Amino acid sequence: MASFVPYLIVCPLVFIAGFVDAVAGGGGLISLPAYLISGIPVHMAIGTNKLSSGMGTALATFRYAKSGYIRWKLAAFCAVCALAGSSCGAELALLIDDGAFKIIMLVILPLVALYVLRGKALVNDGEKTPLSPVKTTVIAMVVALVIGAYDGFYGPGTGTFLILLLTGVAHLCLSEANGIAKVTNLATNVAALTVYLFNGKVIFPLGLAAGCFSIAGNYIGTRFFAKGGAKSVKPIILIVLAIFFVKVLTEVLG
Repeated sequence: MASFVPYLIVCPLVFIAGFVDAVAGGGGLISLPAYLISGIPVHMAIGTNKLSSGMGTALATFRYAKSGYIRWKLAAFCAVCALAGSSCGAELALLIDDGAFKIIMLVILPLVALYVLRGKALVNDGEKTPLSPVKTTVIAMVVALVIGAYDGFYGPGTGTFLILLLTGVAHLCLSEANGIAKVTNLATNVAALTVYLFNGKVIFPLGLAAGCFSIAGNYIGTRFFAKGGAKSVKPIILIVLAIFFVKVLTEVLG
């Protein structure tokens, strides 16, 4: 990209996305629209977003591990499932043209917004009785496989979906769910990024620059999470999601 305009649009928003993703997941709701708003084609935007978000997620995963939030045995099982799901999802995404992708977005975005809006797990550690280790592992693996496929196919909201399902269905507490979500999301980013790299759908200069901003946002976000700040990111996610929906709708209609 010869123009610096994409950098001016993408980098600040990716910083915010990194912060949001570290706290409550769903940073892709901000970062992917940032790439698209800057005029980058859909598949190139998704591939480049995988690079920058993957850099930030790696930092967040390290910090959550350092804080003792990650159950590594469970995380390993989830990561394997996420790798498989994400690879299949990314391959499927490359078979769909830009126009069809935008139609799909118009369906997915309101559902994501509703899910985020009603996501009690983001502000509450929950009062559900823990499941047996085997049941927890099986449910978490299924969640990782399904959401991994979604992340490879499209992506935004992956972290949020993981946290909501891991707390609501697998009955993990919020801190553990966030730690598992980070490992799982890192695995899906690596798998999907590999597919997009082999298909030439990554803009390296922009992705690496944005990745540095993502790392900074994730670093601050992981510190903020320890203070229980998950609730405050919901308005940010919903506002950007609404703007993105209007933009996509305008492009589809016009």
